[in-house]
Amino acid sequence: MNTAGEHNVVTSIVANTPLPRMVRVRQLLDRSCINPSEIPALVKSEIEPLRERTRPGMRIAITCGSRGVANIVAITRAIVDFVKDCGASPFIFPAMGSHGGATAQGQRAILYGYGVTEEAMGCPILSSMEVVEVGQTEDGFPAYVDRNAYEADGIILCGRVKAHTAFHGDCESGVIKMGVIGLGKQKGAQAIHRDGLSQFATLIPAVAKVVFEKVNVLGGLAVAENAFDQTFLIEGLKKEAFFTREPEILRKAKARMGRIFFDDIDVLVVDRIGKDISGLGMDPNVTGRYCVPYMKPEKRVQHIAVLDLSEESHGNCNGIGIADVTTMRFAGKVDLDETYPNAVTSTVLSAIKMPMITHSDKTCIQVALRTCNYYDREHPRIVRIRDTMNLEEIEISESMLDEAMRTDHVRVVSEPYEWAFNEQGDLW
Repeated sequence: MNTAGEHNVVTSIVANTPLPRMVRVRQLLDRSCINPSEIPALVKSEIEPLRERTRPGMRIAITCGSRGVANIVAITRAIVDFVKDCGASPFIFPAMGSHGGATAQGQRAILYGYGVTEEAMGCPILSSMEVVEVGQTEDGFPAYVDRNAYEADGIILCGRVKAHTAFHGDCESGVIKMGVIGLGKQKGAQAIHRDGLSQFATLIPAVAKVVFEKVNVLGGLAVAENAFDQTFLIEGLKKEAFFTREPEILRKAKARMGRIFFDDIDVLVVDRIGKDISGLGMDPNVTGRYCVPYMKPEKRVQHIAVLDLSEESHGNCNGIGIADVTTMRFAGKVDLDETYPNAVTSTVLSAIKMPMITHSDKTCIQVALRTCNYYDREHPRIVRIRDTMNLEEIEISESMLDEAMRTDHVRVVSEPYEWAFNEQGDLW
């Protein structure tokens, strides 16, 4: 890759593209949440109705996903302790489709990275990619379940309920999806993704019903988070309540999620993306741009510039295909073995296509702005965010200042200032 040529040619082409002064604003998002110290007792209280189904001597499988759920160590340990208190023997297993490079070792490593270890949990962690087909829907879609979980006497699902990045419906990401793609491992995820995600709103519930009929799922724990990655809801559910309660929990989660209170954006600068931030690296429900054609843009954003990849993403760059420009620093962190299994399983290859790569942050942003069409070149509209999970304080260009002052959910917290680049053209 001829990086020197890019530096000499593209950098010089856009070098005279002026970047407007920026202003820091605070978006007023709901901060209410559960005190972390109260979570273990609350979890045990919420799943207490499952005690009648958790008999002494049973082996109980407990799911743990890959999405970086807030307080996941405390939540999972509380479920483990509850099972033990019932006289049963718990074990944890990774329930994460094709993540972790679609290997048992990779999925175990993800859990360990979150602090979910055998020592911390006080029970075994059984990681395997082997599954059992337990049945099929009326349309012939197979339902798979992790073999270790299938051979257990019961399963407790734990899932974060939130808006999905590629489809909308009554049930999106949550306990029900955990029972399909989480339990199904790579093979189950690949089967349900075979025709894309456009039918997920009906397909996931259909496959879930097969799983719940054929496998002894005792119930589950639904958690939801606010815009600050803080737990604001924990609700225990018997299996029979999944389809009635999860849609209501989803509505509450969507009302609390982070957002950008500005539309009509010329350039959206995203400091970093990653699988720990969103399943698609950067949440389309925030950026307004999706990687599948049947999801229509919810806000006008001409170009997205992504500067970096989070360390916690372990090289998985899923979602970079939504961006228009990125940096050499980002490209250098990409691990194809971590990224490609996710894309092949989901069938959404557009999500991993690499956009134009530039030498520095400054050039990346200038290219994104320089290539916009039909915008006010004297007063461009630029928004900069850290990532789609940290949206309380963001930056907007000076031309948006009057709009910010008229917006009820926004407070201006700085005077206009210039971009702060170092000698290499990267942001401090």
